[in-house]
Amino acid sequence: MLHVEGRILVGPDDVRDELWVLDGRITFDRPRYSADRAETLRGWVLPGLVDAHCHVGLDAHGAVDHDTAEAQAVTDRDAGALLLRDAGSPSDTRWVDGREDLPRLIRAGRHLARPRRYIRNYAHEIEPGDLTAYVVQEARRGDGWVKLVGDWIDRERGDLAPCWPYDALKEAIDAAHAAGARVTAHCFSEESLPDLIHAGIDCIEHATGLTEELIPEFAARGVAIVPTLVNIATFPSIADGADAKFPGYAAHMRDLHARRYETVRAAYDAGIPVYVGTDAGGSLPHGLVGHEVAELVRAGLPVTAALSAATWSARAWLGRDGLTEGAEADFVVYDSDPREDVAALLAPRAVVLRGVRR
Repeated sequence: MLHVEGRILVGPDDVRDELWVLDGRITFDRPRYSADRAETLRGWVLPGLVDAHCHVGLDAHGAVDHDTAEAQAVTDRDAGALLLRDAGSPSDTRWVDGREDLPRLIRAGRHLARPRRYIRNYAHEIEPGDLTAYVVQEARRGDGWVKLVGDWIDRERGDLAPCWPYDALKEAIDAAHAAGARVTAHCFSEESLPDLIHAGIDCIEHATGLTEELIPEFAARGVAIVPTLVNIATFPSIADGADAKFPGYAAHMRDLHARRYETVRAAYDAGIPVYVGTDAGGSLPHGLVGHEVAELVRAGLPVTAALSAATWSARAWLGRDGLTEGAEADFVVYDSDPREDVAALLAPRAVVLRGVRR
């Protein structure tokens, strides 16, 4: 049994003074028996944070071994990220579901990309005519999500270019929806977005190519974005490495980076749902969820909105409970109020997962 006192941030406008954990579940009613034997934690409490774009079981070269994947999940847990949307991995991580000490995973199956148009060893590399069949396959393998690679560098063009024709996208996304899955897509550039929107995409990862013309359509259709700003910070170094061979691509990447904050703030102001994701597991380490929240604040989101993008609204979007009566006790305790300074997220006092302090 745990007793938590302080400021329980159940929602942006719902703050309680205490909660109890009984048999791994949350209750706001004081237990009638043995309450005096409970361990007490004090501080500011948020629901377990959400990293809505990471990759457990993946590194810069492809699939990793069991111990490495376990270490990735533990790192996220210790940072307070207790719900992870795994946005594509070649590894079979179903074993994580049997571990009570590791975050919950919501998988998107394996990336779907064009041949030689993505990172080696990451994706099923297929042609457009095979997209629908693979989308259905990955919808079955995943947990309600499928991940497409919407654009990547085209070496003949020397710049970013869309990967899929509209007809293939429309058929595949319709098939995913019929199978009960939502579809998201990796997209850096502007050019790939119109076909994806019109084909019925549910979410765009990175979304650096959002423009003034596209933003209203995103908002009207309710297409979410996961900006992964801690990953977009790598664009200048990517550009530096491409300058000699692909100067157009390098210049494009620098431009997307330069307007990244403006893009995210404009999306938020237009009412586009924005969620926290780090893209950890490729070239970035795990455990960066607090840093990504801080990046959203730097982009101009109100602090409460940035927190919600990693907690209340993110959990609702993914269909998972927050700090509600009877919910699994997954929450994080902080020494100071994260609404005053999101830097508090970088130093959790306690992480409680399935009702156990980890």
